[in-house]
Amino acid sequence: WPSRPRTAFTHFFPTPVLPGPTFPYLCDLFPVSRLCTPQACNLRDRDKDLQHFGVTVYCLRPQSTEYQREMAERNHLPFEILSDSDFKLCDALRLPTFTIAGMRLLKRLTMLVKAGEIEHVFYPVFSSNQSADQVIEWLRAYPLEA
Repeated sequence: WPSRPRTAFTHFFPTPVLPGPTFPYLCDLFPVSRLCTPQACNLRDRDKDLQHFGVTVYCLRPQSTEYQREMAERNHLPFEILSDSDFKLCDALRLPTFTIAGMRLLKRLTMLVKAGEIEHVFYPVFSSNQSADQVIEWLRAYPLEA
């Protein structure tokens, strides 16, 4: 775990759509799949605010490192995107997943981890473009102990 007192692990659901015809049928069937990028960008835009509260953001996703690197570069994300392509951490924590078109994906949620223990879980996350705002609101209500 990082040395900061709190860590926010954000889990995206499902795979963000890459430019081009990657999964057009999934977007038509499940419009919520387009909401991953707004969540990542909201976290990016509020990263300094989150740091003010002592939070370091990491995103955990089940896609390959290469796939995630492209997504992070394209969206100018200032935080690390961690791969759990074998679902070891997801399964150990019994995080919610679902399967579509033969792909197992992680549902969107945000966890605050403090000193190696899960302090709070935001689930489900419906307003993906307000995810960081919801975390900041919670952090204001529950500040770190001095």
